[in-house]
Amino acid sequence: MIAQQTNIWQLESPLSEEQELQDSIHLLDEEPQIAAFPLSSLQQRMYVILGVATILVLIFAVFVIPFVLRSISATIASAEPLANSVDRFQQNDAPVAVVNSGAISPIFSPEVQYWGPQIEKWAAAQNVDPDMVATIMQIESCGDPNALSPAGAQGLFQVMPYHFTANENAMNPDTNALRGIGYFVERLAQTNGDVGRAFAGYNGGHVAAGSEYSSWANETQRYFRWSTTIYADSQAGLTHSPALDEWLNAGGASLCQQAANSLNLR
Repeated sequence: MIAQQTNIWQLESPLSEEQELQDSIHLLDEEPQIAAFPLSSLQQRMYVILGVATILVLIFAVFVIPFVLRSISATIASAEPLANSVDRFQQNDAPVAVVNSGAISPIFSPEVQYWGPQIEKWAAAQNVDPDMVATIMQIESCGDPNALSPAGAQGLFQVMPYHFTANENAMNPDTNALRGIGYFVERLAQTNGDVGRAFAGYNGGHVAAGSEYSSWANETQRYFRWSTTIYADSQAGLTHSPALDEWLNAGGASLCQQAANSLNLR
């Protein structure tokens, strides 16, 4: 018996096509879902560090930069007088004649004026301008005969012990002046009468007297500044010295207070 073969045909109906089209449109209308990934702990730390760094930059810009600019301006302003002194030194590099004017200038402090007659005598004995001697005494001790420095310099002219003989009293004013002024006269001779270099040599030794400003120690540069400007005021016929005021305000006032106490002037 032959079995009857039945063919089953699947027909595409318009209804099924329409349903598929609607399903496709529905899928297109749905908004895509974006997965939210939480920040990792490393990312969180990086954001915190970035925030802190931003705050530090703002603080630096608001507070630190203006302070640095003010400091630079103050440094430039304070350096101008020293630059002027250096300019005068370089422009007047020719030897300066030593003039003995007799009495000391009235610009020096009362403690130095106390020694006026002795300064005139000491200067005359070594043929040097008494205002140069008064300038050295002003800066070295402000007239304190008992002055002692941490380095061992002694007396009115702050002379080191090795300049004295074994039987000399370094604190005796006449002896101290003899050795101190004598050393300054040697520096004048070394520099052919150049007062600025001789002042520098009194502080920095014969090496400083024979070398250029740029090679001097900071202390010697300051000494040159004070000595040359104070001495210049003494030679200008002034009765009051702006340079001496500057030296007093820079710390010289305490030295003069000590001298006044030693001399019973205050």
